[in-house]
Amino acid sequence: MAERIKKGDSVIVLSGRDKGKKGTVDRVLSKHDRVIVTGVNMITRHLKQRPGVAQAGRIQAEGAIHASKVMLVDTDTTKPGRVGWKVLEDGTKVRMVKSGKRS
Repeated sequence: MAERIKKGDSVIVLSGRDKGKKGTVDRVLSKHDRVIVTGVNMITRHLKQRPGVAQAGRIQAEGAIHASKVMLVDTDTTKPGRVGWKVLEDGTKVRMVKSGKRS
């Protein structure tokens, strides 16, 4: 499932405490089907002072979200949709966002 969402994609969160927030994907953890999105699912880590570590104390960082809880956002229409594949005339296969209702 995580191969549908890639680094740099614009996504929206579908459920959880950050529902409705938008951001871009920083990392994809494909082994666990999770993604890290900028500014979403912020967690606080408490780091102890150690030699060689520049910063100690409480540090805010983005936590991982399951890939099923985010949806790709179309850059042209800014609407969320499912990921689809389209074969162009020259034979190359590209990802696209299937947004809107079908009639």
